[in-house]
Amino acid sequence: MAASTVICFGEVLWDLLPSGKVAGGAPMNVAFHLNQLGVATGMISRVGTDALGKELLAFLQEKNIPTDLIQPDPQHPTGTVHVSLDAAGHPAYEIVKPVAWDFIEAEAAAETAVQAAEMLVYGSLVCRLSQSEMSLKKLIALARYRVLDVNLRQPYVAESLIRELLLTADLVKMNDEELSIITSWLNIGGEMPQRMASMVLRFDLQGLIVTLGAEGAAYADPAGFYETPGLAVQVQDTIGSGDAFLAGFLQQKRLGASPQHCLERACQLGAFVATQKGGTPVHPA
Repeated sequence: MAASTVICFGEVLWDLLPSGKVAGGAPMNVAFHLNQLGVATGMISRVGTDALGKELLAFLQEKNIPTDLIQPDPQHPTGTVHVSLDAAGHPAYEIVKPVAWDFIEAEAAAETAVQAAEMLVYGSLVCRLSQSEMSLKKLIALARYRVLDVNLRQPYVAESLIRELLLTADLVKMNDEELSIITSWLNIGGEMPQRMASMVLRFDLQGLIVTLGAEGAAYADPAGFYETPGLAVQVQDTIGSGDAFLAGFLQQKRLGASPQHCLERACQLGAFVATQKGGTPVHPA
């Protein structure tokens, strides 16, 4: 199989919404959108050998996400998340544990794929149990360019882990609430541009993205600060909007676009996903 340009590592699962189940997991959503944008992206994860696992593999194959790096787990069930939505379409999550993606192994094929790829994309949630955490850290050490998508989901919020992941990342994405939590841990004050600049300096980052929901997004790197306003849309739900945003940003970054253009394209894609049900809608032609 041809090498993937980007490898995503982490959870693949079913979001169990009031209206039915939808395939999800932040890194899987990023892989889905990158593949739609023409960036060959592989997925390292683990699913149960149960009916939900078979259905999830079929979904990934249908969406042209390679499944050769997704490991079968005969002992643990396929991941599920119980999702409730508030009146504005914002989700709350009950993430079932333990499940197959808690036990991802750093297999030889995964190591080879990460070494060959331009980027490794991963989140913090996958580190909630030690097996997947150890595997991720092994793969991070092999990656050329490391993209951390901070995903603080209670009760899986470990300050020491987040600090460690920040220290090994090249590019980091988080939302404004996560920025507030992390900068409070670090006693970093000031307005958002100053706090972001301090984070870039503290962790020697090549770039830091902060999403602001309907208000848009901001980006800081050693050269400066950039921001773009949000787009007014009719929100269906915000599941996967941040993942689509990250995919749009990475696609443009690979093409050599300016930080400002990367932000604008990312916001367009994130806004589109917010108008759709679930995190994996097909992009408009």
